[in-house]
Order: sequence, then structure tokens, then C-alpha cells
Amino acid sequence: MKEKQLTRVKGILMKYKLLAVDVDGTLLNSRREITMLTKQSIQKAIEKGIVFTICSGRPVQGVKLITDMLEIDIPVITYNGAMVIVDDKVIFSCTMQKEDVLHIERLGQEWGTTIAIWAGNRLFVNKLNERALKYAQISGVSPQIYTDVMEPVSMGVSKVLWYDEIERINGFERRLNGLLSPSVNVHTSQPIFLEFVDRNVSKAVALEKMGEHYGIRREEMIAVGDGFNDLAMIEYAGLGVAMGNAPEEVKNAADYITFSNDEDGVAKVIEVFVLNQQRSQEYRDA
Repeated sequence: MKEKQLTRVKGILMKYKLLAVDVDGTLLNSRREITMLTKQSIQKAIEKGIVFTICSGRPVQGVKLITDMLEIDIPVITYNGAMVIVDDKVIFSCTMQKEDVLHIERLGQEWGTTIAIWAGNRLFVNKLNERALKYAQISGVSPQIYTDVMEPVSMGVSKVLWYDEIERINGFERRLNGLLSPSVNVHTSQPIFLEFVDRNVSKAVALEKMGEHYGIRREEMIAVGDGFNDLAMIEYAGLGVAMGNAPEEVKNAADYITFSNDEDGVAKVIEVFVLNQQRSQEYRDA
């Protein structure tokens, strides 16, 4: 065990002030539900004074679906950190460079994948196929086919997403090596989604902006996630937690590993580190 982990085991009663939780594969179980146990745990954490936020690759509308499920009004981080909203006000926003969007869109067209472009909180797609419709349903937004990519580009693009089969997404990642500008961050949020944002965007940067707003230090934050797009915030937060269903690379970057999203892993984190209840013997260190 790394020394920083030993320190945190000894300091398990540290008072954390902010809890950031990813959505898909983390807060939601495999049936895309938030269990009653998890909802109750979140409510208890908020009542104890913690700032609870969801930190997702989803757009504003998609995150709204989640807050409605939770029945609470909370600050949110959307587009993998490209937009931070507190009290219905945007406190941070970062869009992609025009040349980057055009290059990524051109490659996506050449390689025959489904392209989704988020601009002005609207969803633009290159074709209205089954994948585009499914992604739109998850996002809670009606898709709009673009015939001229300059339409969304002129609005300021928060994120570009490619949606394809897992094997093709893996192949795209390899082929993109050396093809993208240094001003682009690229990662998978789910095995079927390859996402592109500006290099100044990450869930870690978003947490930093939220911390500045609330006066909360990174050491006082907990970040919980399962995907490669969660790595930055897991490494940034004072306590980085990987879900039991996360890939090994994500688990290796975390300070602790909780239960899976089908075993109320988020509720377990709240129980141990926020409510400071007796540490379960089943709870595993990374």
C-alpha cells in the first residue's frame, strides 16, 4: 500500500466537504437506476453539510434527468468538465478550438462513425441512425442532423463524441495517436463512447473551479468514478475512489476501491467516509 493510502486509513475520520460522483457506471446501476439506499445516503450526506455534485460527461439536460431522480437541487459538472453549474448559473465553461472540431469531425466522417457534437447545449449528429437516437435518449435531448458542421462550430462546441462498437472505438484510439492537436483531450467515458474536449477541460479542472467557488480545498474532496474520463478527478481529489466495476487502470489510480454500481458502491463511500460509520471489513483498499 502506498504511503498516502496509509495516511488516509489513519485519517479516516477526516471531515470531507465535497463529494463528486460520476453518473453512468457509478451512481446508476446496470439498470440505470439510483437505488433507494443510495438516495437516502446522499440525502444524509447533504444534511450533514457536504456539497454533493454529480460529475458527468452528460449534457446539462442529461444531468437534469439525474437530479430529478434524486429529487434534489445540487451543483453539477457536465460535458466531462467543460461546464460547471452552481445555483443554475454557469461558473465555468470552456469550448473547443474551431480547427480541432473540424479536424475531429472530418476524421469521424472518413472513418464512418456516428458523430455527436454538443454546442449551445444542443445535440447535433452527422446521421440519424439507431446509435444517434439511443444516445439522444440517454442525453434527454432531441438530435438535430447537421449538413454544415460550421453551424454547431459557430455556436461554440463543448464536446465531440464518437459512438461505435467497442472494437472500433479501441481501434480509433490507436489510430488517433499523433493525429490530434495538443489542444485536445480524448478519452472513453464508456467503452462505446470516445469523447473529445479542449485540453483545458477535465473533471479535475471542474472540481478545482467548484472548490474555488465554495472555498473547499482538494484535500477536502472525495471523487468517485468508474471510467477513464474519471481518472483526472480521482487523482485530483483528496480521496480518489474507484468503483468495483472499474477497469484495472482506474482502480490502480485510486486510493480506495468501493463496491460495484450494482452493490451500492456510492452509498458505501458515504457510509464510511462521510457519515463516519464503522469501517466495514468488506471495504477494500486499492
